[in-house]
Amino acid sequence: MANLVNLESVSKSYGIRPLLDGVSLGIAAGQRIGVVGLNGGGKTTLLEVLSGLAEPDSGRVSHVGGLRMAVVTQRTELPDGSTVGDVVLERYGAEHEWAADARVRSIVDGLGITAIGLDKPTANLSGGERRRVSLAAALTGELDLVVLDEPTNHLDVEGVRWLADHLLTRRIAVVVVTHDRWFLDTVATLTWEVANGRVEQYEGGYADWIFARAERARLAATAEEKRQNLARKELAWLRRGPQARSSKPRYRIEAAEALIADVPPPRDSVELQAFAKRRLGKTVLELEDTTYAVGDRTLLDHVTWRIGPGDRIGLVGVNGSGKTSLLKLLGGDIEGSTGRRIEGKTVALAHLRQELDDLPGDLRVLQAIEQVAGRVVFGKQEMTASQLGEKLGFPQARQWTPVGDLSGGERRRLQLCRLLMAEPNVLLLDEPTNDLDIDTLQQLEDLLDGWPGTMVVVSHDRYLVERVCDTIVALFGDGRITHLPGGIEEYLNRRSAAKESTGPSPSAAKVEAKKSAADLRAAQKDLGRLERKLDQLHAKEEKLHASLLAAATDPAKLMELNAELKGVQGDIEDVEARWLETSELLE
Repeated sequence: MANLVNLESVSKSYGIRPLLDGVSLGIAAGQRIGVVGLNGGGKTTLLEVLSGLAEPDSGRVSHVGGLRMAVVTQRTELPDGSTVGDVVLERYGAEHEWAADARVRSIVDGLGITAIGLDKPTANLSGGERRRVSLAAALTGELDLVVLDEPTNHLDVEGVRWLADHLLTRRIAVVVVTHDRWFLDTVATLTWEVANGRVEQYEGGYADWIFARAERARLAATAEEKRQNLARKELAWLRRGPQARSSKPRYRIEAAEALIADVPPPRDSVELQAFAKRRLGKTVLELEDTTYAVGDRTLLDHVTWRIGPGDRIGLVGVNGSGKTSLLKLLGGDIEGSTGRRIEGKTVALAHLRQELDDLPGDLRVLQAIEQVAGRVVFGKQEMTASQLGEKLGFPQARQWTPVGDLSGGERRRLQLCRLLMAEPNVLLLDEPTNDLDIDTLQQLEDLLDGWPGTMVVVSHDRYLVERVCDTIVALFGDGRITHLPGGIEEYLNRRSAAKESTGPSPSAAKVEAKKSAADLRAAQKDLGRLERKLDQLHAKEEKLHASLLAAATDPAKLMELNAELKGVQGDIEDVEARWLETSELLE
């Protein structure tokens, strides 16, 4: 079967730097491909070229005839004067049409479009809401291929899992740039690593890519000792963790086990906690009988929460549940309407906010880091300002870049460097993974593994939370902070159970209430149209069966006809499902 998209000797440069250099690859039907690489390494350029948004400097990009493709980039341009419903449901003429489609209802609810409001003008949307609206609009279509650039940004943990489940259940090809390791490992059947103008291909998702990269480093006896050691430590984490992290071990397990035989566990929690107690004493941060409300919504209702020395806490909850507000209460940036905040005498607190703090634009990167301190100690590890900058994505040459010339992602990394250089013993991290590539994330996790202090982390990156935190708590919207012994999986199960207990979604209930004779007549018309479509597809299926018999001695023709037959059978299943849903609507 022909590929949906082919790239043949494609090159693309911006300025003198080649981002793609003679790249040849293809995307087959049903493949789910994760794209990884350093920030600025060419991932977005690759997506733009293969989807036709950018022309290559040389080489050829070809799409199969009639390709149904949707592309969601980080640039979200929505039509002027439109509403959320206009954008997401533009393919549907009446409300009952989309409400009768279970897949579309799932998209509208799963991506939080119902919560945003279908009647809300797109001009009034936040950046995160605009991204979710664009993603929902792309997924509602009938597709062969969807191309996504950082789709998990602005989704909470629950939304990330919904998106992964949705892509797994649809018979479409997916190409996705993501720094979310859990999402990558769950969705991808193939991983492309974009580096130095080339695209290396690996079978499987994140775990398989880490295995392959570590094994490749071992066999090549690479001189990059620091990166090799980091890959070995990451490999140890994957092999010693839950079985799901290494569910596709296609590489030689014996070699992998030999590679990690002398690697210590990623973190000695007992030793770190004992060290933290010596630094912090018994009291760290406490909220006593605290109430906090926004408008008529009570986020915390007379809550008492004590955070001790060495506690490593992950905080999860849906968007708008109050996670950022809780961090601000802990940091003393805001106050509750009742209760009090207690801070230990030896606490040196650092708060990484989602908003970029003011940075000294007149300095260079290294100078901005050294402005805080020249050296820093993490447990048993001592580093200079330059070494910390290099760990967090600023190589030696980049350290002399003026701060004013940095990108948003680089400014975020510099903010993190300055925060850590102050040697805090309590860290409050609000979405620390935003704008960080996977290599930088690994470096950050390596630092946090040996960091002997108290930490509270809010992140949609499930992998990071499970890796660096020992305890998970959640905000379920009931005004309490709930401890989850079962971690994020328990959180997701409890959210699913709560949804099932509340009955149909608000959008479905609203449609049910607004049914009218005109709606029913329109649904009856749809039913007739779907029945005619089914007759046509069944007739086509019979012809293909006959053609397969006639082509019994022609292998190439057999493969072509068999692929076409599978496509027709898939269409039949889709139309039958919609016919059943429309019938239920009429009943």
